[in-house]
Amino acid sequence: MPVVLDPDLRMAIDVFPCEDGHAQERSLFESVLQTVKAGELWIADRNMCTQGFLFGIHSAASNFLIREHKTLPQQQLSELQLQGDVETGSVSQQTVALSYGGNCLKVRRLVVRLKKVTCEGDWEIAILTSLPQTVPSATDVAELYRGRWSVETLFQTVTKKFEGEIISLSYPKAEEFSFCLAMVSYNILAVIRRYLGRVHGVDKIESSLPEFYES
Repeated sequence: MPVVLDPDLRMAIDVFPCEDGHAQERSLFESVLQTVKAGELWIADRNMCTQGFLFGIHSAASNFLIREHKTLPQQQLSELQLQGDVETGSVSQQTVALSYGGNCLKVRRLVVRLKKVTCEGDWEIAILTSLPQTVPSATDVAELYRGRWSVETLFQTVTKKFEGEIISLSYPKAEEFSFCLAMVSYNILAVIRRYLGRVHGVDKIESSLPEFYES
């Protein structure tokens, strides 16, 4: 089920459950789009990279920063040009055009050539963003996407440490309730960490109060 994380609050602010265990995540995108507000920046993995979702965000006067799915149709309008380096590799940028429903949208396409191969065997990743051409810079955009991995940390904590996915539950509603209850527990801890960070400093809390304790 899609989960929306606020990167500043480090809290899950939306969950989109579905009782049909065979339903594709993309079938829920329309519900996600109904929550998009003007002026936001939506950062997501390539599973969310569909024409309908990208144009839906754009039509809501919001911006996206999403990893490119290889099946997404696009037209290259310029050649890749090297923009600089980040910790994980070098960043190049070009302009591409996306089309959907008779509409055309010009966006930035960034390619990060990695220093180390990913667990999936990729030496580079491509990112599409509707953010302006000059602000932020290509390297800043790459770093913004890199921060998306905090979502993976959230899921690992919720599923493994808070037991948000109990395999023995056979009823869809029970599974959804279990997962959402784990999300609430995660959010409670996030609030505690946030307020302790204001008093004692974020770095100190990050090191002394992890998101879970091993038993």
